[in-house]
Amino acid sequence: MQRPNFEDIKTGEEFNQWYWLKSEMVEICKCSGLPTTGRKFDLRDRIMYALDHDGKLKPEPKKQKTKSKFNWAKSELSLETIITDNVSFGPNFRRFMKGIIGNKFSCHSDFMDWVKSNEGKTLAEAVKKWHELEERKADPDFKRTIADNNMLAQYTRDFLEDNKNRTLKDAKKYWNLKKQLPTKDGFVRYESADLKLG
Repeated sequence: MQRPNFEDIKTGEEFNQWYWLKSEMVEICKCSGLPTTGRKFDLRDRIMYALDHDGKLKPEPKKQKTKSKFNWAKSELSLETIITDNVSFGPNFRRFMKGIIGNKFSCHSDFMDWVKSNEGKTLAEAVKKWHELEERKADPDFKRTIADNNMLAQYTRDFLEDNKNRTLKDAKKYWNLKKQLPTKDGFVRYESADLKLG
């Protein structure tokens, strides 16, 4: 069973049975007169809503206004700088962290999540937390959480853990076969039965 052309899909549920690249969904939004900005899941939900509501745009929730006026892009940062509700991880923030931690600093999602959820703490505490998060790498059982939208990375990890004698090339081969099949919710997940696909 092959994925149908978008023009032949009638409902959001049917659309969600298939794997779509973000670039494909951007193109669908363009052709459907829908906004093309946002994360992959935002685009998917927008398209599904339009299919089920005669092409209408999905109402967007109102964004919460930030209280802080602190300018993270231009202000001089220090270890005493307080994390605010409008914290930004742009060049100024990254430059400061690299100046303290060194070139090994990377602004990974675990760290950014911690910073965003710790308004009121200082950048000194953020630096300490970054080091704590990095120390976990020494644990052979440690696995960083993979974001839901990074299905390829999750599939690859699960495939290689279940097939110790297989390679990254094999994982990609089975991913490419699996992503062409319908799913319950649009998520492509590894299963041991995938090895029967090719």
